[in-house]
Amino acid sequence: MKNILLLSLICLTLFACKETKKKNNTEKTTAVAQAEIHQELYGSWVGDFLDAGAESYEGGDYDYIKKLNIIIKKITKDTVIAQSIVSGNNRPLFGKMSEDGSKITFVLDEPGTHKFDGRFEIELVGDTLKGKWNAYKTELKWPEKEYKLIKRQFVYNPDLMLPSEASYVDWNDHKFVEKLDTLEDGKIDTAAMDFYRSASDQIFKLNASAHVLKEQDLKNLRKLDLQILKNTIFARHGYAFKKDTYRQFFDPVEWYIPISSNVDDQLTSIENKNIKLIDRFTKYAEDNYDTFGR
Repeated sequence: MKNILLLSLICLTLFACKETKKKNNTEKTTAVAQAEIHQELYGSWVGDFLDAGAESYEGGDYDYIKKLNIIIKKITKDTVIAQSIVSGNNRPLFGKMSEDGSKITFVLDEPGTHKFDGRFEIELVGDTLKGKWNAYKTELKWPEKEYKLIKRQFVYNPDLMLPSEASYVDWNDHKFVEKLDTLEDGKIDTAAMDFYRSASDQIFKLNASAHVLKEQDLKNLRKLDLQILKNTIFARHGYAFKKDTYRQFFDPVEWYIPISSNVDDQLTSIENKNIKLIDRFTKYAEDNYDTFGR
């Protein structure tokens, strides 16, 4: 009987110690947790990612235009948790916010596990985040970047279309053709010309998110037309394109906001049906190559 009482007393003592330790750990965790501040800054901040000193883009070459989205997720006194999306790269950001009177600045670091990871130094100026980015690896001689970001909310809209005033030429895919000319003195001159893929105006008329497409809609389209129609679906959902061919088309578009590396579960039944049809025609489609001044 005494042994049973002694064993019961030991069990009660151990249980009490465990509960006390658990309570102390809970109180300690609660005490350390910091309140979130400046929640009005949470969300996506979007703008062009420029080489330092470039005020704007000129000309029709879109292969060097990059759109940056910095998503601020949490701000406390000691920590900022965010995310950067640019050129198809989706990177977590961690850092701090500083306040000096009405001046708010951020220093946000990418993890450093990617070759081109670096640091964002940002200042809030009115309703704009302005700053610079530099790669950690100085030996890469990667140019310093500048950006001016405006807060924007991503909203899926199946009716969004590419702007018809833009030219859709794939500057990353070309054919090199040599042309022979006979000069007046009888000599042969060789001239080299580049021919690039181009899209037709059908990409402004067909919407693969809002309407079920038919075979007759696609049978005479160029391969690039089909690729643009398909990827406009993904662009409407905020897909972050890795391939230069598609980024050159969508990064300059005002409504496009890169938000995710995978949007497959966001596609509608209409979009999934159209993608299957487009893929079937793309397999056998041909491209139109032409010359363009650059």
